[in-house]
Amino acid sequence: MKSKLTIKIIEYLFLFGVISIVATSPYFLYNLMKLMLKSSSYSKDEINKFRNAFNYAKKNGLILIEKDGYDVKITITEKGEARMKKFRIANLNINKPKVWDKKIRVVIFDIPNSQRIKRNAFRGKLKELGFYSTQKSVWLHPYECKDQIKILMDFFGLTNKQIQIFVADKIEDDILLEKIKSVYKI
Repeated sequence: MKSKLTIKIIEYLFLFGVISIVATSPYFLYNLMKLMLKSSSYSKDEINKFRNAFNYAKKNGLILIEKDGYDVKITITEKGEARMKKFRIANLNINKPKVWDKKIRVVIFDIPNSQRIKRNAFRGKLKELGFYSTQKSVWLHPYECKDQIKILMDFFGLTNKQIQIFVADKIEDDILLEKIKSVYKI
């Protein structure tokens, strides 16, 4: 991917669908940038970066631009959506709050052997996100992670029957709790 800016363009299109903008103005890209990035002023360097990211997305088939009279319609392509999802997965993280709520998130999954690649990739991403494994399909994390798990489920095409998330406010096993506290430094 050329830059995070290209992903911002694609994410904007993903969230808001088709953008229709008047293209007769010589300030077309500047106006588009203001619309997408929600700021009122930009440096010449920022405008050039946006233009390059926009052109990269267009050239590589990540967005589709169609002219309709004086208007231009810009939409995300399937290729663009797939690229955005890969980028989101690669940059996924779980934020550590200032104060721990003293709850443990338990992720349990049952992904059949026929989907072994998905199962292993899901397990690998949990490990990468800092989850603690108590069994091959039971993983713990002390911080809110529901949104991240939903993103992973969407990316891997997993269902609510295959992945369950529980929030525990008490763990009977003191040794396990102390281990979790030491791993996460809480």
